Amino acid sequence: MNFLSVLSCLGLLLAAAVAQDPKPCFSPPLMSGGFSVMSGNGNFMTTGTISFDAYGQRMRVRNYVMNGNQTYGVDQLMLFNQKIYYEIDWSKMSCKKMMLDDAFIPMHVPSDAKLMGQVFLGSSSSWGMGVLVNSWYGSLPNHGQYSTVFTEIGCIPMVYNAYTPASGWIIISTFNWVVGNTNPQDYVPPFICARAKLEETETPHTIFTALESLAMKTKKEE
Repeated sequence: MNFLSVLSCLGLLLAAAVAQDPKPCFSPPLMSGGFSVMSGNGNFMTTGTISFDAYGQRMRVRNYVMNGNQTYGVDQLMLFNQKIYYEIDWSKMSCKKMMLDDAFIPMHVPSDAKLMGQVFLGSSSSWGMGVLVNSWYGSLPNHGQYSTVFTEIGCIPMVYNAYTPASGWIIISTFNWVVGNTNPQDYVPPFICARAKLEETETPHTIFTALESLAMKTKKEE
């Protein structure tokens, strides 16, 4: 009887654990991976790599932009702890130094996000055929909306979709994440930025306006 009781209790505990709804989560503080971004109704697309350091509040984004027949690369270093943002163009050996809003946004599911559902990407028929993910959605300022997908295990970001009346749609997909940073040099400004002077602007850049500047750069060069 004691053995049966233990099995019954264990079964109840497992059932209760499975029945729990997924909760908002935070991604690992140090990560490196790849990403792709599409916006402007598909007219603007970029792909690249990202290094992320939540401890030091730093981010390095290397973009390879494709717009029609036009392709170019932009290297972005965001040092939120110093309120500084560098935009490096290696083809022109130029570097811009601009003000950055220090409101660092960690990779996470917002606490007010609503659960859309839990699904397998791929297949659950056998180990290694799929990954269990949670889909979330919520509201953005200025009548915007977003949806995002994070893995159930590890809270790894995979997809982010957002819409605002002013900016339209933006779709961000991530892949090849590795927990940790392989190159600490990613967060050190390159030598061509040594003499860059801080450009004064009325409003400091944010992570979003820094990424949007790529699209603006494309429009100016068309």
